Amino acid sequence: MSAAQFMIRPYVDDHARKPIMPTSSERERPEMSRFFEELDYQPTAIGPISLRRRRELRLDVDVLEILLGDEHLMSDLFTTSEVALAEYGLGAIADNRPLSVVVGGLGMGFTADAALNDPRIESLIIVEKLAPVIGWHESGLIPLGKRLDDDPKCRFVEGDFFQMAAGKTGFDPVEPARKFDAILLDIDHAPDFHLAPVHAGFYQPDGLTQLQQHLTDGGIFALWSNDPPDAAFTTMLQSVFRSANAVNVPLLCFAKV
Repeated sequence: MSAAQFMIRPYVDDHARKPIMPTSSERERPEMSRFFEELDYQPTAIGPISLRRRRELRLDVDVLEILLGDEHLMSDLFTTSEVALAEYGLGAIADNRPLSVVVGGLGMGFTADAALNDPRIESLIIVEKLAPVIGWHESGLIPLGKRLDDDPKCRFVEGDFFQMAAGKTGFDPVEPARKFDAILLDIDHAPDFHLAPVHAGFYQPDGLTQLQQHLTDGGIFALWSNDPPDAAFTTMLQSVFRSANAVNVPLLCFAKV
């Protein structure tokens, strides 16, 4: 039967979250190197991706972040909602059976790390399209990478989550057509704000119905979104899944005195 579904939707202060980008003139000033350090930069099929460390002067902290071109994908500054994606999603499974889980989108690894903290996890597959992101974790450039890479329950799979969701073979190349107890997705900014136009079909009834074939009976699909709850999208989910609801996860704000 169809699976229950949860959306993890944080309220975000875009001004507070937006990274401070150096201007071209600032990049030319030697003193700016104290505030920005590019750790890696690699071309990909969807544009150049970079890993950098910058000083967040407003909070007096160092921030590690991933950018696709000039687009901010992920940082380690605000991670509450990424952790909540795993906690709420897996928390919706009431029994204590061993769980097989897919995380769509590796990022900084916070959702995968939170999933591994659930003692029921027997197997965790992390699907990531961009090989450099996997490489940063495997090499230790991203701090959580060593924990994820060293855990025998956890495995990185390089691939396109959306193509895998639409296909019959699914997310595990070692065991095609394998079903999972939970699928946790954090790739696009929102159901109507995509990193690539080809992702749009996934958020329609046909795309979500295709995803269901990879879930066990009573399994959970949990989706991260940067937007507040959308009644129309929630209604669409309810038409595909047994049940669906949205959860608002506020960001934790802090200040240093």
